[in-house]
Amino acid sequence: MDGNGRPQASDGQARRKPPLAPGLHIVATPIGNLGDITLRALDVLAAADLIACEDTRVFAKLATHHGIAAPTISYSDATQAASEPRILRALGKGARVALVSDAGTPLISDPGYRLVRAALAAGHPVSAAPGPSAVPMALALSGLPTDRFFFGGFLPAKPGERRRAIAEAAAVPATLVFFEAPHRLAASLADLAELLGDRPAAVARELTKLFEEVRRASLGELAVHYAAAGEVKGEIALVIGPPGEAAPPSAEALDQALRQALAAASVKDAAAEIAARFGLRRREVYARALELKRQTP
Repeated sequence: MDGNGRPQASDGQARRKPPLAPGLHIVATPIGNLGDITLRALDVLAAADLIACEDTRVFAKLATHHGIAAPTISYSDATQAASEPRILRALGKGARVALVSDAGTPLISDPGYRLVRAALAAGHPVSAAPGPSAVPMALALSGLPTDRFFFGGFLPAKPGERRRAIAEAAAVPATLVFFEAPHRLAASLADLAELLGDRPAAVARELTKLFEEVRRASLGELAVHYAAAGEVKGEIALVIGPPGEAAPPSAEALDQALRQALAAASVKDAAAEIAARFGLRRREVYARALELKRQTP
């Protein structure tokens, strides 16, 4: 028994920790709850000679919590040029380097892929200790189809670029997942509702944290709710059902959408946009767009 009255593991039962090989080790860290880190991740971080962090100050909280004492180096968009050569030199000397992001799995919407690409190009081994990620968790909680999904990262901040990005994703035959900043959530939902139609969706906020929230409704209902709620706080993932999940539009709604699109685009482009928005056959929408164009004085 140990000092707390728990049975002690025998030598044969004790968890064996294989030595950490030289190379770059991609390590997933919690997205909120510090208890979500894996045993393997702790082993890798404890044995690493150097830990490359998106933000060393953010990682310091996790390191303090779990007693990780390895030296760290910042690796972000701002520090890549200075840090990458130092990390590659360390790898060249046989160092064991761990790569972590601020939260979740590295390389998902962070600059870590550049370091992985550089390490592979230099012939260094690259491995990964899998773990938490906001993308599959948001998908799992959304109640939407998970067999196929498209992850679009953060939606652009500028309205015009954001609308173009949404229009490009409209025809993707899969559930869509985006990250979004709290202060842009209401505007993005309004654009999504307008460009994608009233698809079912979910707003997943503060996942694994104390105030975790998943709100499920149509894009239109979510846009109205968050426009009235004001700015929310926390990390946000948007999950949107694939084309065809929403009820087909009425003939009147389809004509109205086509007329609006035709006012700013050619028949071909307008038909493509509206077909993607409502999950309809492009040929049929194109035929209706031609008819409406002929009726326009």
